[in-house]
Amino acid sequence: MFGGVGIYAGDLFFALIADDTLYLKVDESNRTDFETRGIGPFRPYGETGEAMQYYPVPDELVEDAESLRPWVDKAIAVARRKKGKRAPRHRPRTG
Repeated sequence: MFGGVGIYAGDLFFALIADDTLYLKVDESNRTDFETRGIGPFRPYGETGEAMQYYPVPDELVEDAESLRPWVDKAIAVARRKKGKRAPRHRPRTG
């Protein structure tokens, strides 16, 4: 997909690491946290490529677990909401 590493909380995919950068899952509930700091979305195929719903963590938070925790909690909540909106998968009938 993008050559990065996915990070999960249980079965919730909420973050990724690509090119030594940590990205968190974003939606309308936490996007302004990033955008007010001038941070834009992850674009694995360059500036003209498609934007993913993951934004890089501000540098000052990466080494500060206490400050990073609320950002991670929000990203996990985003992943939880996204997972809840998906239609359930149905297994094909056999037999």
